[in-house]
Amino acid sequence: MEILKNLKKITAKSTKRLGRGIGSGVGGHTTGRGAKGDKVRGKTKLTFDGTKIKKGWIKRLPFLRGKHRLNSRSQNVVFSLSQIDKLFKKDETVDSVTLAKRAKLSKLESRAMLKVLSSGEITKIINFKGILVSKEAQKKITAAGGNIE
Repeated sequence: MEILKNLKKITAKSTKRLGRGIGSGVGGHTTGRGAKGDKVRGKTKLTFDGTKIKKGWIKRLPFLRGKHRLNSRSQNVVFSLSQIDKLFKKDETVDSVTLAKRAKLSKLESRAMLKVLSSGEITKIINFKGILVSKEAQKKITAAGGNIE
């Protein structure tokens, strides 16, 4: 009894070791794995749904056919002649880089094709280079003295 009094007191209790068999006092040989079957053995497919009745998530997706179906689709960014008349001064050249900067387009929008439509009027001589222009807009630009390359 004298020996027990002299021992240091231990306040921290050691944690139970999980998954060390039935004799460990905590669970059996599958303790801590959370399930049986394929989930324990690590062979479940990503597409596994669990039952025959409900449709899998792949079958619930819409049909997306064709090449490059996951790439984002680029669309034309449209400008009117009145917008360009406000953004540019006389005798300036309008190209895709300057138009993207002046119109403050995002990176995604600046990569898209830029097109000028005929809505509005143009009052200055402005030159266009490497930008899509509609036929009506071409007529208005050349009538104002502008040039399209």
